[in-house]
Amino acid sequence: MVQQAAAPRGTRFEELFGALLDNVEQAIRGKRDVVRLALVCLLSEGHLLIEDVPGVGKTSLAKAIARSIGGTWRRIQFTPDLLPSDVTGVSVWNRARGEFEFRPGGVFAHVVLADEINRASPKTQSALLESMEERQVTVDAHTYRLSRPFMVIATQNPIELEGTYPLPEAQLDRFLMRVRMGYPDRDAEMAILDDQGDHLPVEDLEPVADAAAVAEAASRVTGVHVAPALKGYIVDLCETTRRHPELALGASPRGSLALQRSARALAASSGRDYVTPDDVKELAPAVLEHRMILTAEAQLRGATTGDVVRAVLATVPVPGSTGA
Repeated sequence: MVQQAAAPRGTRFEELFGALLDNVEQAIRGKRDVVRLALVCLLSEGHLLIEDVPGVGKTSLAKAIARSIGGTWRRIQFTPDLLPSDVTGVSVWNRARGEFEFRPGGVFAHVVLADEINRASPKTQSALLESMEERQVTVDAHTYRLSRPFMVIATQNPIELEGTYPLPEAQLDRFLMRVRMGYPDRDAEMAILDDQGDHLPVEDLEPVADAAAVAEAASRVTGVHVAPALKGYIVDLCETTRRHPELALGASPRGSLALQRSARALAASSGRDYVTPDDVKELAPAVLEHRMILTAEAQLRGATTGDVVRAVLATVPVPGSTGA
């Protein structure tokens, strides 16, 4: 494979985004929309929850993103016997030096794959909370900053639920987006058979950017303009979920912030310095669905939070002008 030159710092956002998208797609076939959302999540400095069955490319997606940005990546297999210190790190006595030294856990990487996160105990799950929200780890009263960019990609299998611990709402809310990989179409799966006959394409990926360039691009996202009318639209969407008869719990203000932040990154990926209503509407399902809880009656009827989001998008008036 021909190695591509890494994008330097200061590269236009849409050029960097396009290079990352094309590179990751070399390893993840037929899932352009999912890859696009994952990169929006990365450049929004958020975390991603992938809920799907085994074997659809969740691990490959995490590894492909890490390789594309020239960053480090770690895979933590969540199991019932996993300890919080396995995630965050531990202080170990060094006999030669006569002092404790810190040994970093699996969370110290640019991209962290928390595989089957719902199979670990709630105590171990909560060990991720500080690192995800504060981007730091505190062990024995010492605080260690995590590198930028920093992204947790957590996976869970919605089918095999025996012996699992459902993520509490407080931790679900820490994920900027939740997406489903889904099965590839026939042509994409044929291409996968050709690509992976004797090796894994993800192992051939070369960086098209470095971690510093990605961190700088993420910092520029906050400069994308969101008109007052569009901020009102975001608030109206979230506020409507709080009054929806099929929801016991609607989207919190953190959901509003997440929707605005990710919409800015999506707008920048299209070369715009302003957000449009279409940006918000495209991202609303991935950003809001996992922040809601259905009433017992709605669950019995077979309703989903996706149904609620679609209904809310259909009823809340769209601003006539972005004011950009």
